[in-house]
Amino acid sequence: MSDDMSTDSVRALMEDQLRLSQRLRARVAELEDERHAPVAVVGMGLRLPPAINTPQEYWEFLCGTDTALAGVPEDRPGLRAAYDPTPGRSGRSYVRHAGFLGEIARFDADFFGISQREARLLDPQQRMLLETSWEALERAGVAVRRADRLDVGIYLGVMTSEYSERNEDRSDLSRIDPYYVTGGGLSFGAGRVSHLLGFSGPVMGVETACSSSMTTLHLAVRGLRNRECHYALAGGANLLLSATLMVALCQTRALSPDGRSKSFLASADGYGRGEGVGVVALMRLDDAEREGRPVLAVIRGSAVNHDGAASGLTAPNGPAQQEVIRAALADARIGPEDVGFVEAHGTGTVLGDPIEIGALDGVLGKAVRGRGTPLSIGSVKSRLGHLEGASGIASVMKTVLMLRHGVIPAAASPDDGELNPHIPWDRLRFTVPRENRSWPAELPRRVAGVNSFGMSGVNVHAVLEAYEPTAPAVDAHGAPGLELLTLSAKDPEALARLADQVAGHLEQTDAASVPAVCHTLRAGRAPFAHRVAVTGATAGDLADALRTALTTGRPAAGSGARSAPPRSVTLAVHGEQDRLEPALAALTAAFPALAGGHGGEGAGERLRDLLERFGLRVRQTSAAVARPAGSTAALASVEWEAADGRQSIPLAGERAETAPDLLRAALGALFTAGADLRLDALRGPGTRFADDLPTYPFRGKRYWIDEPVGTGGAAGPPEGAPALPLDQDSLIGYLLAQLQEVLQADEIDPELSFLDVGGDSFISTLFITRVEEHFDVGLTADQLSLDMPLRDLMGKLAESISATTGTGRRGQNA
Repeated sequence: MSDDMSTDSVRALMEDQLRLSQRLRARVAELEDERHAPVAVVGMGLRLPPAINTPQEYWEFLCGTDTALAGVPEDRPGLRAAYDPTPGRSGRSYVRHAGFLGEIARFDADFFGISQREARLLDPQQRMLLETSWEALERAGVAVRRADRLDVGIYLGVMTSEYSERNEDRSDLSRIDPYYVTGGGLSFGAGRVSHLLGFSGPVMGVETACSSSMTTLHLAVRGLRNRECHYALAGGANLLLSATLMVALCQTRALSPDGRSKSFLASADGYGRGEGVGVVALMRLDDAEREGRPVLAVIRGSAVNHDGAASGLTAPNGPAQQEVIRAALADARIGPEDVGFVEAHGTGTVLGDPIEIGALDGVLGKAVRGRGTPLSIGSVKSRLGHLEGASGIASVMKTVLMLRHGVIPAAASPDDGELNPHIPWDRLRFTVPRENRSWPAELPRRVAGVNSFGMSGVNVHAVLEAYEPTAPAVDAHGAPGLELLTLSAKDPEALARLADQVAGHLEQTDAASVPAVCHTLRAGRAPFAHRVAVTGATAGDLADALRTALTTGRPAAGSGARSAPPRSVTLAVHGEQDRLEPALAALTAAFPALAGGHGGEGAGERLRDLLERFGLRVRQTSAAVARPAGSTAALASVEWEAADGRQSIPLAGERAETAPDLLRAALGALFTAGADLRLDALRGPGTRFADDLPTYPFRGKRYWIDEPVGTGGAAGPPEGAPALPLDQDSLIGYLLAQLQEVLQADEIDPELSFLDVGGDSFISTLFITRVEEHFDVGLTADQLSLDMPLRDLMGKLAESISATTGTGRRGQNA
């Protein structure tokens, strides 16, 4: 072998090794980026005291000066009775003020398909978690169809469940119901959300005391980074429904006598309790940007640890808190010099505040002093109260709003007095703002930390940053012509209310935002039975069309009138297919998402393919069909069977430029008729989902168990059954009445199915058991089809009773 050949071989080997090394380094960097992938906050749902139900209301509250402090509501007699102003009294609470929610008994059970019986026994925390989870996803533009089994992970923190105590009486166990466990167990809130909304991702109920909901945030971020789910809901709930924990906390002197957390103040004398529920919808940032979701803020990193062998289980541990803050910054890959604000735990306790500030100083202090710009700190507990299991998520939502608006709200009022003298403020470059202020312009990034620790010893820290799009902004616009706006609800009253709210929103909407509003309502909302669809060129036109449709009653019901929705449509082509080519070109130019398809097919086949992209099943007819009435220039139309006969609407005309508007009108008519459409393809280039639209207007009814005031006897025997033989209709009526009583419903519609009226395995067992107290039933619960109308179901059951019992009643006097 020559020297040249040897040299060439070595050079080739070295080049191969270099390329391999470069690929390995690139792969390592890729895996490292995955491990630290940023997570977007894309939606929020909340119920905060005293009556804060939207992000905008929360922001207005934060920028104001009010607190949520209020007296114990009338419907909490146990808390009221336990009050005694003298601290230390055995079995008594010296606190009578807290951050109470204004209304916790109301719930839209019908919307979620829950029976009145179950709704009454459900912990109100679970009810509000259902509603806020739905709202968070709607604000993110995620349409929840149960059949889709969306890949959503549920991570919910609940510290206590006191509602079920109202059924606990050891001398009378008749109040214990099948829903006693599922209605109050801490793990069932998360499971119920996933079950009722039809999700497929991981489900976790978390309880780490006051850091519970921050722990859920950490777990959700890890789940998204590991691709265990595509979307995640993280949050928590806290209600004060029993005197038990209030008395216990008073016995430890943990609570402030006046019920307020005085975070970082010299007057700090314990924490004040509060109620609230909050949920944030999360996605990986790259997924959120690709799908056009609203990115409210970015979670850069988080960490969790435990105090370990501290001075006491419930005592905060400064070194452990330093460790978790450092770990969160490392996970975020952000330096301490970039942090401009920390939403502290800030309970307002003599022990906790100095330890927490010391931990923040230990990690951030040197960098803050070096940069010269002070670090602002605050705690929303001084305004809302300490929401315990939900406190962390309230802090996260506050921080998201601050980052988005670029404003740091006041953390204390000028009337709050001096700061805590046990904290060396003169040495620290930390400040507790006494007025609202802009984010420091000197800081190149808008970064904030959220700190949390619990009595369980679990510490959590998260690092968030304001969202800065990586790609240049695109001039969002819809396709030329009219916009299609669709709305739906589960009943006419809710639809009317939603339409009125959306019309009001449109009247305040600028022209550039109209495509985002319409896209969100079309593609980011689940379709329900009662529907309306309108078209318009401007926000004002759409608002007027909505109000006109509601005033004239057109068309508010669609498939809600129980007419069969169109499962398929007929594509009718009138004349020569090649005349459709200009219309097809206009459609694909107006809606780029419709471009492509089967270019080799004829115009009719391509038009059918286009329609099928909206979720329609299409049959094509011959060219020799009559044109729709009043549409002599139509080249193509869609037809379907409706309750009042065959409907037909033009799809393409002689003027090609009208095709986009004709398509919108046809889709609007089909939507109103009850078709299950997928309208994402109408999205214009650069159009994103809007996060500030009205969400579903839940129509709550009161479901409440009063606190027991004495011991009652066991329930009496069930009422007697009618004597047999009975005619079929009378027996069906009796069975329907028994089901209505088991459901604890005001009335039930016999045309609905068992599942539609809130039936489940518990209800079916209770119902069959009740019937079997009087009759022999030849069928078991699992042999009955739960999808058929109740009238048919009860008819089948009545036939079984008659065939099995003959004349009878199991022992005529049973």
